[in-house]
Amino acid sequence: MQIMAKFAHKTMIMKIAVPTRDGRVDDHFGHCAYYTIFDVVNNQITGVSKMASPEGCGCKSGIAPVLKQMGVQVMLAGNMGQGAKNVLEAQRIEVIRGCSGDVDQLVKDYLDGKISDNGEVCAHHDCH
Repeated sequence: MQIMAKFAHKTMIMKIAVPTRDGRVDDHFGHCAYYTIFDVVNNQITGVSKMASPEGCGCKSGIAPVLKQMGVQVMLAGNMGQGAKNVLEAQRIEVIRGCSGDVDQLVKDYLDGKISDNGEVCAHHDCH
């Protein structure tokens, strides 16, 4: 007798946030104009929305718990200070630094496995 194993299809759902200015990754997370939020299901973008950036520097703005409450799991950013990185990671949001360019293409590249963290931490507020 042949036994057939059945595996439940698991739907992968995630949200990705990108600090944005004029449709491009903002060079500094803490001073972005807004966040572009991508809804992803099974590695495909299913929705895109924008959220205004709160007042204040990134690590002190209170944005991390707001993003976590929205379901964001990944932050694709340009430059970011260690404080902001720590605050996001405390909310279990994975931080990928060193990103640049068009936000739509960036997220597609991330989903294709072409984007990884550059390991660089911005040490001052005028980092570019």
